[in-house]
Amino acid sequence: MSIRWKNRISLLAAVIFGIFLTACIVEAKEVKARERQTQESLAKEVFRFHVLANSDSQEDQDLKMQVKAAVLDYMKQEIPDSKTAEETKTWAKTHLKDIEQMAQNTISQKGYSYPVTAEVTNCRFPEKSYGDVTFPAGMYDALRIKIGNAKGQNWWCVLYPNLCFMDSVRAVVPEEGKEQLKNVLTDEEYNEITEVKIKWFYLQICEGVCRITEVIDR
Repeated sequence: MSIRWKNRISLLAAVIFGIFLTACIVEAKEVKARERQTQESLAKEVFRFHVLANSDSQEDQDLKMQVKAAVLDYMKQEIPDSKTAEETKTWAKTHLKDIEQMAQNTISQKGYSYPVTAEVTNCRFPEKSYGDVTFPAGMYDALRIKIGNAKGQNWWCVLYPNLCFMDSVRAVVPEEGKEQLKNVLTDEEYNEITEVKIKWFYLQICEGVCRITEVIDR
């Protein structure tokens, strides 16, 4: 192959790569913007649940799960059939002492003396999947229970709509909860949180190409 043809092929490859890179950058920005918009819409319509363990020791992690199970069982029996996240949040605010006492009783029954606090707060959550539904990272209102020093790994869930699956093996998300999400989100926003695997696969390719380009430029 002549040098001229090699140069033409190299130039064509560079042009194609440039077009692909530009498309990736534009798409990555659009995906991030859609994700931010979806997160903001989602945050207005959900109420989450957050339990922080005393530490990462196996004993403290087991205790965290026992407290979580006891509190969820209590709320399953007592919480009304809320129609909105705001209703669920209002119920939680007026029952914080009861929730706290339930958690404290469980801790005492297991032979520990850790203090425990329950609060309704606005806090940052990382990206988290519940079955086939993935919530973007961001700020959400949540019922948060802190056990002892609250320095251990967390347990996350969604109280409204009900995405707290009790079957940890199959990780089954209640269909009723997914239907509630459909009712409060646009079709595009709902697709954003249920089709993230394809979206993130493409986004990771684009970000990978961008990182390679940055290395080459150096």
